[in-house]
Amino acid sequence: MDRIDVMKVFIAAIDAGSLAGAGRVLGRSPAAVSRAIAFLEHYVGAELLYRTTRSIKLSEAGERYAAACRRVLVDLEEADLTVAGERTAPRGTLTLTAPPISGEEILRPIVDAYLEAFPAVSVKMVLLDRHANLVEEGIDIALRVADLPDSSMVAVRVGGDVKRVVVASPRYLARHPRIVEPADLARHQIVTTTHFGQDAWVFPPAAGSSIARSVHLKPRLVVNSVRAALASAIDGHGVTRLYTYHVAESVESGLLEILLRNAESAPLPVHLVTPHGRLSVPKVRAFVDFAVPRLRAAFARLSAQAGSLG
Repeated sequence: MDRIDVMKVFIAAIDAGSLAGAGRVLGRSPAAVSRAIAFLEHYVGAELLYRTTRSIKLSEAGERYAAACRRVLVDLEEADLTVAGERTAPRGTLTLTAPPISGEEILRPIVDAYLEAFPAVSVKMVLLDRHANLVEEGIDIALRVADLPDSSMVAVRVGGDVKRVVVASPRYLARHPRIVEPADLARHQIVTTTHFGQDAWVFPPAAGSSIARSVHLKPRLVVNSVRAALASAIDGHGVTRLYTYHVAESVESGLLEILLRNAESAPLPVHLVTPHGRLSVPKVRAFVDFAVPRLRAAFARLSAQAGSLG
């Protein structure tokens, strides 16, 4: 069997979650998919997948090998596109990732417009409340709201005025002690998300100090959804901490109030991030060129909106 082909089968099985699912995606029988993976396991001398009648799970060796396979397949795609002279003809499937709300409300309309402009490209958009490993998970581009560590990734800045703010509803605030400084949060009902800090919230140093203020939390509610935390806070069930663009509409309408304005963290930058070398792929370059000015305009509007919340 061809090793590149069986690598594709292996990755398709992982992404589909089953051998039958990979067969449907690839137009092959489950038996053919099973034979391909068995060949690959025999070739590498290790069990890559644990199989049940309905699902599959990567072994430890399989996790490492899957990451290597994705890198090989990405490099192969880049080589094929270059040799085929596709630099000016974007096509194929572009895989994007973004946080759920910014992906749904900011990135998705831009993706729709991009698809209209480039009919030979399709898009897979994965909305995650975590930072995906772009290379290992086969993702072309990520929208990131964060300070970025030094890495081999290529980052294009598209915004820089997103803040984390503490909010609560007027109904909640009327029934609980005033919140004047971060330490006061320890006496309040906290609604937090799995990616905004479950055990502690960190705030800038107080005036005259160089030590950041850390408030240890015992949340009443922890959720993995920004929308759920936002709804719970609006309904008066506690204090939460989210990005300015998450809460701007609710603050403007009076459903939430921003607290601790004198302890707000510094604004975070927003970037489009892509693995090194992916910008040479036409569909990636076309999306970056298309999306960057539109994202900058969108985040500029959000920044102006956030600035008006005071």
